[in-house]
Amino acid sequence: MKLGSIEDLYSIYCAHPSVVTDTRKLKSGDLYFALKGPNFNGNIFAIAALEAGAAYAIVDEAIADSDTYEERIILVQDVLTTLQQLAKYHRQQFDIPFIAITGSNGKTTTKELVYSVLASHFKTYTTQGNLNNHIGVPLTLLSIPKNAAMAVIEMGANHQKEIESYCAYTLPTFGMITNCGKAHLEGFGGVEGVIKGKSELYDRLREWNGTALVHTNDAAQMSRTEGLERWTFGTDSHTETPYLSLPSDEHGFAQIECAGICVQTHLTGAFQSTNIAAAMALADWLEINAEEAAAAINSYVPNNNRAEWRTTERNRVLLDAYNANPSSTLASLQAFAQLPNAENPLVVLGDMFELGEWAAGEHQAMLDWVHNHAPHWSVWTVGPLYAACPRPAKRTFATTEEALNELNSAALKGATVLIKGSRGMALEQLLPAL
Repeated sequence: MKLGSIEDLYSIYCAHPSVVTDTRKLKSGDLYFALKGPNFNGNIFAIAALEAGAAYAIVDEAIADSDTYEERIILVQDVLTTLQQLAKYHRQQFDIPFIAITGSNGKTTTKELVYSVLASHFKTYTTQGNLNNHIGVPLTLLSIPKNAAMAVIEMGANHQKEIESYCAYTLPTFGMITNCGKAHLEGFGGVEGVIKGKSELYDRLREWNGTALVHTNDAAQMSRTEGLERWTFGTDSHTETPYLSLPSDEHGFAQIECAGICVQTHLTGAFQSTNIAAAMALADWLEINAEEAAAAINSYVPNNNRAEWRTTERNRVLLDAYNANPSSTLASLQAFAQLPNAENPLVVLGDMFELGEWAAGEHQAMLDWVHNHAPHWSVWTVGPLYAACPRPAKRTFATTEEALNELNSAALKGATVLIKGSRGMALEQLLPAL
């Protein structure tokens, strides 16, 4: 059948409020959206989805041999656009804070800290996993039930106008940019492009009188939020939420002083202080008790290969293999250098993607930093970009599989290991050998 209006589809969604785009994850009663891209076409799985129990299949191509399921197949002009329109319509049914978080680094950690704080006081829903792109954001919105009191939406981006497009259907009332660093330089066109692209969030907040959470130590963000309703935090005592970065504790975990208390965490590296402070500042803005907010922050333990400590039978491993860019890799190296009691340090660096013309220089910069600041470390690199550096590491491997084979042969024991690389390198596959 053809869709009459987005309101008609929303009525169907209200009766079947579980949306999937992957038939392997489908449950009986789900709505199946047949997305397609350069290398896949969900339309060809529409019949299989209905046979597996999907209530309806939303498609944008004619489906062969579909007579049996004619009333349960909804034909639209474009499935992705329809998904986003449905997400916007659902969002418009809420009159609650929608908090958008983006940035080059730290957005997922900040999102998790903010969620921990809010969930301790409100019915809060947030982005799960890595659902922060043009498909993930609408899926996140559609997963928010009507009893929600708070929503926290993570937005990733690798080119101009992407954040703007997400805001068009997320309609955030509050927003934060963690930072603008050297990530996705190829798509954004350099660091200035990153700043411009991420700041699209501020532009949208300005349109509908939203509020920005801004770090006063970031001059670019302070400038771009002039005249915008904002809540500030920083090491300047004149901010709404001042804080002080403290030395890492005996485990190397970051901590700050805020509202007269020490906020302790399970996050490795002093660079995490701004992420912690952001969560405390949001709590301050919402008038949540500081001690309760600090306790919620302390309860968060990193997982999903993001700055996650793994203790194996032979070694201690800081697994930070979810993603990497020059800014986050440098921060990880600096944090690793400050760890107390890091015996027999080994650093495994995987290629950083989407850097375009800046790739060669940025990869060499990481190796130069280690050479200048931690020459006693053993450094292994994985991937052709690091291997092509004019001054490469002493141990280079073309693939993760090659590095895994070498680690199995080496049988390391008593080492402290940092693993850092882009998602496509899948460096978490090295863990069994450690």
